[in-house]
Amino acid sequence: MKKKVVIAGVVVAVIAVAAGISAMRKKPVEEETLIPVVNVENPQMGSIELYRSLVGKVEPSDVVYIYPKAAGEITDVFDLAAGDMVQEGQPICKIDTKQVEAARLQMESAQQAMNDANTNLGRQQALFAAGDIASVAFEQAQTQAKNAQIAYDSAKLNYDYQVEFANVTAPISGKVETCNIEVHDNVASQVLLAVISGAGSKSITFSVPEKVVTELHVGDPISVDKNGTDYQGTINEVSSMIDDSTGLFKVKASVENGDALPTGSTTKLSVISDRADNVLTIPVDAVYYSGGDAYVYTYDNGTVHYVPVEVGLYDSKKAQILSGINASDEVITTWSSELYEGSQVQKADPNAAADTQAADASAETSADAQSADNAESTE
Repeated sequence: MKKKVVIAGVVVAVIAVAAGISAMRKKPVEEETLIPVVNVENPQMGSIELYRSLVGKVEPSDVVYIYPKAAGEITDVFDLAAGDMVQEGQPICKIDTKQVEAARLQMESAQQAMNDANTNLGRQQALFAAGDIASVAFEQAQTQAKNAQIAYDSAKLNYDYQVEFANVTAPISGKVETCNIEVHDNVASQVLLAVISGAGSKSITFSVPEKVVTELHVGDPISVDKNGTDYQGTINEVSSMIDDSTGLFKVKASVENGDALPTGSTTKLSVISDRADNVLTIPVDAVYYSGGDAYVYTYDNGTVHYVPVEVGLYDSKKAQILSGINASDEVITTWSSELYEGSQVQKADPNAAADTQAADASAETSADAQSADNAESTE
């Protein structure tokens, strides 16, 4: 009898559990709809610059090509070689022009004639003062003395020139790029003796097409890359004539602290190819395209609007907006699959985001401190 009672109790319990599960299944479950949270940003006035990569040639800002001013034989070379540094006025070589001695003799002869003319003028002046000669004779003595002075000055100038021609010196301070002269070489006015580049800044020469040259101006910055090292420069010359050999416009820029750039080498550089100043801009990631047409999503009191826009210049960060929105619009900068015309979104609280970042930073600092304490305890 007891066995039957137990079995009956178990059956009743099972029926009760089944009834409870059935009742729970029949009870409707309310699903909560999540509203996307998006970041918004007002368009800002700014500038966009696009850069073009080019190849330029390194040259010294100051370069001097030294040629002899008179033909002759090199009698001395003052221990000079490519790579040496020289100072302005430092001797480079001596040339026997066969003219120095002749010029010296001519100068000495002119000096003797000048001395004789001055001596005669002194005598004539004393006689003229005593009334022993006419004024015409005195004037002739004055003219002779003046002509003798002119002849001497001319002869001395020629002698000085011949000495200068024979003694070749560095016209500027800098680095000797080439020096191919030896004692007993016979040189003429068309023979290159040496090349000296000025110390300090270097220059970069490059060529650009007409479309680019219109965007380049004196004072614009350039970026130079040589073997992984970046140098900054400034454009100081923009040619207004096409180079017949290349069909391009030649541009020259100076590079400060470019001593490490080898003269004559080629290098990569970047210049501004296009720019837009004081224009309306938004983050480039906020612009979408459909069939080649650009559009953005704007936020309006919790509602999303699909707005076609016209895009001008753009780079990796910003896009120029020509039409479609203005500075007061709130552009959605967060992508979401729930963005479409009329959808509902929630604007993110920038203060809350800042607080979250601060809290994360504080937690990270605390974790680092705890790790350091544990490390010290272990030691």
